[in-house]
Parts: sequence; C-alpha cells; structure tokens
Amino acid sequence: MHPKRDQDFFWEGVDRGELLAQKCGGCDALRHPPLPRCEHCGSGEWNAVALSGAGTVLALVESVHPGRREEEPRSVCLIDLAEGLRMVSTVADSTSVCNGAEVELEFETIDGHKLPVFRLSGGGQ
Repeated sequence: MHPKRDQDFFWEGVDRGELLAQKCGGCDALRHPPLPRCEHCGSGEWNAVALSGAGTVLALVESVHPGRREEEPRSVCLIDLAEGLRMVSTVADSTSVCNGAEVELEFETIDGHKLPVFRLSGGGQ
C-alpha cells in the first residue's frame, strides 16, 4: 500500500462528487491546492470541508491539447471560488466564457477520469 499524498482526499472527494479543501485545525484558514502545513500558522492539522462550487472567472486562456489538435480548443480558467480560494479548471461553455463570468461546478468523466469542471451560471453574463 502506498502512503497517502496531500491531495488524495481531494481526488477521493471528486470521485464522490464533492469539491473539498483543507481547513486548518490551528487557525481555520482554508487552503487549496492541498499542502502538508498551513501557510498562515504552520499547523499540520486539518479537516476536509466541502465547497459550494460557485465562483467567478478571474482569468482564462484558450488551450488546444498538443496530442489532439483536431479537437475544439478548451477554456482553461482561474476560478475565484465563493469561499475565497482559487482553482484552475476548465469551463465547459468555452464559446461564451469571459473574465468576470459567474460559474458553477459540475463533474465530468474525461478519458476515464472524473474531473471537476465548471459551467456558466444561469446562462452566463
């Protein structure tokens, strides 16, 4: 059996359809991506907490997979989550996504892996 990695809880949550972050046991700060210790107080104690999945697009880039150039480009975005964290993910509505767009989380299976992706909330801006 392999030892657990810092991010294993995150991917186990994704498999269950949950977006999880670490909440520090020392100062209650949320953190993502997962880290072994809190960047604020240095504590190694933490609990996994579920996030709402609501957010806003802060920045985006249109990306073409290098091995699949025949596929449509995808929008890879930096998402400001409602809880104050940031996450890089794909926004599925790539033709109408823009900076400032409100998004919501969903899960898709891509190449056999369940992944967190986002869609425009309520039809976008």
